[in-house]
Amino acid sequence: MKNRLILTACASALLLGLPAAAPAWAKAPPASATAVQGGVQVPPLGFHKRVLANGMEVYTARDASTSNVTVQVWYRVGSKDDPAGRSGFAHLFEHLLFKATKNMPSETFDRLTEDVGGMNNAFTADDVTAYYEVVPANHLQRILFAEADRMGSLVVDQKTFESERDVVKEEYRQRILASPYGRLFGLFAPETIYQDHPYRRPGIGSIEELDASTLDDVLRFHATYYRPDNAMLIVAGNFDQAQLDGWVDEYFAPLKRPSTPMPANDVKEPEPTGPRTATFYAPNVPLPAVTLAWNTVAYKDADRAALTVLDGILSTGESSRLYRSLVYDKQIAASVGSNPDFAQQAGNLAAYAIMADGQTVETGKAALEVEIARLRDEPVTAAELAEAKNELVADALRGRESIDDRATTLGMALIMTGDATAADREIAEIQAVTAADVQRVARRYLTPQRQITINYLPADDANAPSEQKKNVDAPVTVASLAPAGPVAVLLPEAQRARLPEPGPEVSPATPSIADFRLDNGLRVLVAPTNGLPLVSARLNFNAGSAHDPAGKPGVASMTANLLTQGTKTKSAPEIATAIEQLGANIGAGAGADFTNVYANAPKDVFGQALTLMADLVRNPAFAQEELERQQSQTLDGLRVALSQPGAIAGQSVGRVMYGAAPYGAPGSGTVNSIPALTRQDMAAFHAERFRPSQATLVFSGDVTPAEARALADQAFGDWRD
Repeated sequence: MKNRLILTACASALLLGLPAAAPAWAKAPPASATAVQGGVQVPPLGFHKRVLANGMEVYTARDASTSNVTVQVWYRVGSKDDPAGRSGFAHLFEHLLFKATKNMPSETFDRLTEDVGGMNNAFTADDVTAYYEVVPANHLQRILFAEADRMGSLVVDQKTFESERDVVKEEYRQRILASPYGRLFGLFAPETIYQDHPYRRPGIGSIEELDASTLDDVLRFHATYYRPDNAMLIVAGNFDQAQLDGWVDEYFAPLKRPSTPMPANDVKEPEPTGPRTATFYAPNVPLPAVTLAWNTVAYKDADRAALTVLDGILSTGESSRLYRSLVYDKQIAASVGSNPDFAQQAGNLAAYAIMADGQTVETGKAALEVEIARLRDEPVTAAELAEAKNELVADALRGRESIDDRATTLGMALIMTGDATAADREIAEIQAVTAADVQRVARRYLTPQRQITINYLPADDANAPSEQKKNVDAPVTVASLAPAGPVAVLLPEAQRARLPEPGPEVSPATPSIADFRLDNGLRVLVAPTNGLPLVSARLNFNAGSAHDPAGKPGVASMTANLLTQGTKTKSAPEIATAIEQLGANIGAGAGADFTNVYANAPKDVFGQALTLMADLVRNPAFAQEELERQQSQTLDGLRVALSQPGAIAGQSVGRVMYGAAPYGAPGSGTVNSIPALTRQDMAAFHAERFRPSQATLVFSGDVTPAEARALADQAFGDWRD
């Protein structure tokens, strides 16, 4: 599922759209019946806010059910704030902040987190740069000390600066230049969609502008934006509130608020004056692609909710309009999708198609335009509307399962709206969307006169690779940055402030695992957890690619793929619709030694999700037409993958290491083995390997052992080897 929301909701929000089931664990209805969803509440985030005298905002939420804590620092600076001629600078700066401070040598954050079983990372987006850690709760004080130290005293010398700049340039080469569609989505789409706004520049920048940056630029950027009144500290997990407040006061409160103002940066993107078309060429484009885009709204705009639901109807899941039309029915596209990019100051919605082998961008453009016109010309159905809402709300639940998920949700709400309660209103806003609202925003924004068409084609002798736009003007300039402050240096060890010692360990709250077998030999494990009303199940079989028949790599993978593509009583579209109406995630995948079939859904509809999963496992049809579709899609996917060095290495390394042994063959199959597979191959593999006596069913989430036993008996109790 795509994440389009700040993943949270208000306390009274319910999973709406379809009538509630009577018993929570009722059997799934026939495919033609209305799915059920209702009664699941999405609780509020519940963060406490305080503001320090230096302007830094602090948000905290205690959760005693975990033994961990997350610390996040969000700075209101992103790639839109890159100075003119310095695109990619905010992202480069993110890398530099993992180096030394006056009290900590380089890479200390890794030692403070990874060495104690935690993690740390960061990201840069258009409007924000955020740094985050997850550690055992007794290490909280150490992380607060470290985050305050790097806010107040960045240490960067010329050697470190040049080294990290080279790292970012290599990232550019890998993510943008080596990826078949990196140029399209990373460079050409934003520079075409936006005409005036700095969102038109790529967040990763360009080699030339990265080379133009200097160490003095770095120091001035830090002095301009990395200051307490431009930062938000978010802490969630197991802590003592009074103790936390004391540490925040000790480490962050002394940081000074600079008197220099931050540069103004609030460009208004102009309204489109007519349709535009751009064609770009690039090396290493295995399949042509086309994107249609429209300027829409910024995140805070009231129309965002309706556009979000519209996007769900358009492209989420295999029952979506784009997938059903372009991929499943017409088979003209290898991949389709849409993305509603609502940023702080502007937004757009883009729909794309990566064409199937032999298809043209003109065919893709026409097919995309048909689906967009349908949204304008006729209301979406009640079933489509309910399905999109259910998916969005269920996805919001999944996005709140961990302390770091909840902290990230809050951080993004604050960046996008400046309002901590915005995330707690989102689900109600989504649920209020009507079919008329969807049609209204389609007619308002997704019109032919506002359409931007981007064609992406392989370069050849007649069409040289297109160049990235460079030296794009921006409201922030190097001259407008604050003067560099005193240059910080790593102090001699004897002069450094000492890192705090870890506190007393917090015992992890691990669930008691129930372990039993059904009469048919199926082993069942249950790990109940407190928290959100979500339940997951995973059914594991000893059926991996190592068990592929000799000379037929890809059988296990294709068997797993075909499980969701039809049973004895349901077609592939009916299965996709049933999954998405429940707001469930149901699927399968094969590894080297095993196949996993999984289901995740809100508790009130989980019984139906498990019943559907059981039908996929026990009664797959392996229909010839579905096999041919999957073969075609797999071959198109291999064409794309094998245009990338990493994928080529992945296909080859097994043979190098294991030779002709089972682990040597690529699990996904090869361009030669996939066309040769028959439905009899998958049927025989399934009959031999998918047996209850060889399987383990694992439940986790909001489920008791008694409930899990009843569910397992209902779905699998009469299954026999």
